[in-house]
Amino acid sequence: MSKSPATSQLTLTPVETAACCSPLLREPLSLERAEQVVPLLKALADPVRLRLVSIVAASEGGEACVCDLNDAFDLSQPTISHHLKVLHEAGVLDRTKRGVWVYYGVRREVLADIAALIGGSA
Repeated sequence: MSKSPATSQLTLTPVETAACCSPLLREPLSLERAEQVVPLLKALADPVRLRLVSIVAASEGGEACVCDLNDAFDLSQPTISHHLKVLHEAGVLDRTKRGVWVYYGVRREVLADIAALIGGSA
């Protein structure tokens, strides 16, 4: 969260917006809140990215090496890396570098926040 100096309002990331919004079943989202959540939902709206999140989440320890993720798709390594970057920048995945490999882990609280926003039980 950051404060805008000119307006003294808080600026929330898409992840923070999803976390703080009331469930859609309780009250309508404002246009502003909806626009703030869209980048997070767009990151998950691609079939490859959704599968990547699913594979990482289901992996032992809740994390997976990029080397293992490449083998799960009939796509080039740069394409997989691009999708992982989008998910990381949206706040869905964390990443750590270990030697020459990068490991990705799902931010489970983000998925829980999205589920709560949509009206599911987290």
